[in-house]
Amino acid sequence: MDKDTDFHLFGKLNTEFDTITAMIDLYCLNHHQINTNKFQRCTNCEQFRAYVKQRLDRCPYGENKPSCKQCPIHCYKPQQKVNSQTIMRYSGPKMIVKHPIMAIRHLIHDKRSIPVINRDMISNHKRRKSLLNNK
Repeated sequence: MDKDTDFHLFGKLNTEFDTITAMIDLYCLNHHQINTNKFQRCTNCEQFRAYVKQRLDRCPYGENKPSCKQCPIHCYKPQQKVNSQTIMRYSGPKMIVKHPIMAIRHLIHDKRSIPVINRDMISNHKRRKSLLNNK
């Protein structure tokens, strides 16, 4: 992991990151790693994973983040959004078999209402910076 993505996501953001990582791994395994014995994420999938982590870190909703599909703030670049949709359309149905708890948690999260953004909500990035400044 490079310097730009070597940080921790707090709470629900980390759970969401683990879920999208599992989806990326399923997609990469079946599209980019067809004839290999040992799984290793390809460069494109690893870059997309780092991009997702960066976007989750900067989300203004922080840990109260709605699912990206429901969110009024579209923070992904157009090409990355298409990439995300492609990966989720492929991996989503397979997640119920490979990672059932993650899949159910993700489906429940999709049904939650969108919180109203307020000053009490801080991004993971700001929270990390404030914790570093307080030490």
